[in-house]
Amino acid sequence: MELIFEKSMEGRQQSILPACDVPIYLPSQTRETLPKLPQLTENELSRHYTALAKRTFGVNDGFYPLGSCTMKYNPKINDEMASLPGFASIHPLQPAHTVEGCLEVMTLAQQFLAEITGMDGVTLQPAAGAHGEFTGMMLIKAYHESRGDDKRKKIIVPDSAHGTNPASATMAGFEVVNIPSAGDGCVDLDALRRVCQDDTAGLMLTNPNTLGLFDPHILEITRIVHDAGGICYYDGANLNAIMGIVRPGDMGFDCVHVNLHKSFSTPHGGGGPGSGPVGCKAFLQPFLPNSIVEQEKRANQDLSIGKVRSFYGNFLVIVRALTYMLTLGREGIPAVAYHAVLHANYMMAQLKEMFPVAYDRPCMHEFVLDLSSIKQKTGVSALDVAKGLQDVGIHPPTMYFPLIVQEALMVEPTETESKETMDEAVEAFKKVYETIQKEPHLLRQAPYKGVISRPDEVTAARKPRIHYFYDK
Repeated sequence: MELIFEKSMEGRQQSILPACDVPIYLPSQTRETLPKLPQLTENELSRHYTALAKRTFGVNDGFYPLGSCTMKYNPKINDEMASLPGFASIHPLQPAHTVEGCLEVMTLAQQFLAEITGMDGVTLQPAAGAHGEFTGMMLIKAYHESRGDDKRKKIIVPDSAHGTNPASATMAGFEVVNIPSAGDGCVDLDALRRVCQDDTAGLMLTNPNTLGLFDPHILEITRIVHDAGGICYYDGANLNAIMGIVRPGDMGFDCVHVNLHKSFSTPHGGGGPGSGPVGCKAFLQPFLPNSIVEQEKRANQDLSIGKVRSFYGNFLVIVRALTYMLTLGREGIPAVAYHAVLHANYMMAQLKEMFPVAYDRPCMHEFVLDLSSIKQKTGVSALDVAKGLQDVGIHPPTMYFPLIVQEALMVEPTETESKETMDEAVEAFKKVYETIQKEPHLLRQAPYKGVISRPDEVTAARKPRIHYFYDK
């Protein structure tokens, strides 16, 4: 397929408006040379982007079981609300009295998220989950420093954590202490006790974890950290499995980020938009980023870590999330979690007859297949299976994560899929499994039905072609 620059022809344009009949004002900042933009007719431009769209795969095209990412269908009513002129056409520098409805949206969203997570205060500023993690780490750092406890420099992170956890802690100036998982896939309590010292600043934990397992010792885990003087941070990436049923604050967590673009209905992927509000217990509230929504209620403004993003955060994502919460209500939000867990266990029960499960016990919203034995016997890897699934019409699960499972495929069906869709997905996995048994060599070159076959991923990563020289 040609690039849009390659389709460009000199003189072609899209404007059908008559010539301007008033003097044209050109500000002093006008560039001296026109940008080298492609020149096409509207018809050509429309066809080009339609062709590109047909090459993509999204949740509107089919099953998208991307583990730990909650790629679920988002109701269109949420986009409708975010498109209302009173929300979409405002400017962040407008006087507060002209956007009182928008301020009410943010206030309600904060209240609902605080209730769902069991926190006392919420900031909506963070623009993504990892940004929320960093904000949480800054809160923890500011709290310890405010007490003169400068020796607390270490953040404990399990080996099953999302990669953003150690990155966020490091960016905030902490030293990361990695602890192993126990044989059941959960936190090794003895290892945790050994590393909890007077230099422990806190713990970052996802529960359920990236294996899709709810840690039965969670209250003991947070107690151990608290007894050492540390603060417990909850990575909300997997909140989809428990929201409305159990609250991080009731598990003993002091701080949490929530992915609105995963758990609360905003289109997810392709680089955004995202939103990662952070909630905290009352003792951390003075350190939250300053916000016009709460500035009249907040004391000790000098303790705030300051803004972590311009203005109010990704406002239209917040509108979508609030619409979602209002639509579902107190009964609907836990129903999401119940169905997410039910669907994951249903699919796991079907698939484990063909593919070994990393931890064969009831899961939460996702589960991890371990293809190590299959690779040893047939040479077919998790990557090969993922590529083969593309040929049978579904998006592959997450590959090779968490890192503690060698040949991992992480499956998350989400609550929005029907039983029929999950049964079709199981049949797709079955077709790949039959190929493994009969002609395993075929999978090592899959996919066969894509626009291209398997690319050289090493060369693509080390010598990427990321620009095009446009000389027309």
